[in-house]
Amino acid sequence: MMKALPLVEVKTVSKNFGGVTAVDRVSFDISAGILKSVIGPNGAGKSTMLNLLSGVLRPTSGDIFISGIKTTYMKSYEIATLGVARTFQNVQLFENMSVLENAMVGMHMRTRQGMIDAAVRLPRQIREERLIAKGAMEALDRVGLADRAGDPASSLPFGQQRLLEIARALAGEPKILMLDEPASGLSTHETEELADLLRRILDDGVTIVLVDHDMQFVMDISDEVLVLDHGQRIAEGKPSEVQDNPKVIAAYLGEEA
Repeated sequence: MMKALPLVEVKTVSKNFGGVTAVDRVSFDISAGILKSVIGPNGAGKSTMLNLLSGVLRPTSGDIFISGIKTTYMKSYEIATLGVARTFQNVQLFENMSVLENAMVGMHMRTRQGMIDAAVRLPRQIREERLIAKGAMEALDRVGLADRAGDPASSLPFGQQRLLEIARALAGEPKILMLDEPASGLSTHETEELADLLRRILDDGVTIVLVDHDMQFVMDISDEVLVLDHGQRIAEGKPSEVQDNPKVIAAYLGEEA
């Protein structure tokens, strides 16, 4: 039996910013249906790698494949059509819109009607709007925010704003969900609830790529962990393997430790 191809393949990818190398010839795979975390000290290249995977940045060299399709030079909206959604390190919501409207934005890839349909309110446009609202409500329900659907997004506490970003990403029914520091700024209880949510998302068949600084959270939730340091891959494997790796310990605590 032939081995299934990885859902994501990163092949000797580098990213330079002027004279600074943020990612240096990194290669790794992500299998479908797992949660893979990318960790490392500050400046390791974690968020840069997430930006490369999602098309926010283009590699200086190397190639990236998603579902067997070369995405190296594709724009972020083109990569999104392959079933990729993401959140960002800083919360980015439309604060003047409702919670439901924010979640509906995540379904823009599934819309079919144009400006004329919207302007003249054709029946097919009305039907599509209802379907979009229904899908957005389902996404809010998945993260526990259905009862806040009519509230302004700006009225949500910080932890729920994080959840709304995830709901917006889930509304598009992605195959791959990329999360950049989702536990940042959360309390211990909120982080535990986030971990439970991510497990449910995994159970639904969504592959998750996670960048986060909370090591306890990462080790508890991850199937595999990739460790970067100064843009280079220094370790990769199961959480138990990575956290005992001398190179990882040195990167976080210093060579003497």
